[in-house]
Amino acid sequence: MTLSAELWAGSADLAAAAVGHPFVTGIGDGTLPRERFAGYVAQDAFFLEAFARAYALGVAHSRDRATLDAFADLLAGVRDELRLHDGYAARWGVDLAAVEPAPATLAYTEFLLATAALGDLGEVAAAMTPCMRLYAHLGQALAGPATGPYREWVDTYADAGFEELAATLEALLDRLAADTPAVRRAYRRAMELELGFFDAAWDPGAAPRGRGTVAAE
Repeated sequence: MTLSAELWAGSADLAAAAVGHPFVTGIGDGTLPRERFAGYVAQDAFFLEAFARAYALGVAHSRDRATLDAFADLLAGVRDELRLHDGYAARWGVDLAAVEPAPATLAYTEFLLATAALGDLGEVAAAMTPCMRLYAHLGQALAGPATGPYREWVDTYADAGFEELAATLEALLDRLAADTPAVRRAYRRAMELELGFFDAAWDPGAAPRGRGTVAAE
């Protein structure tokens, strides 16, 4: 089993909790209140900008052309996601420039950027892979013939192109990371923060999940 597959299997409990989260199931069946999705879009746009910066740090720290190209391709994928959020914001009247990041959003972005700035590339890949793998997993879990107000979201993450980006990042993790406690902590922490992000989207008053950010070692 590859390291990425082992880490994903080790967080199966958190992946299952995400699939069954009321925010996610509300997206799937179309019952999620519009204002909750709008709030999520605003927070996710803020998060994705930090995610893009973390990829950019991966580009800057790359030691070979293959790694540089992979991080650059992943950065381009995040820019596509940001354009999707721009479209949601325009249709639903969300002012992304006025967004104040929620505690759960800051917990996640600070963790990612600290890891990207201070960790080695293996730890960076471990911290970033859960977002991509989990969203591909959610898109595929929710995919089907039904239509609804959030179908574009489901289709984006169920798309084969997004799965390919997730697999690209997993391949980087397998190539760059050693099986160390720091890598395992980074992966697990990112999964916890993903779930905390959905908690906050469902209940904006929810406290961030877990013990705070984990700095790269």
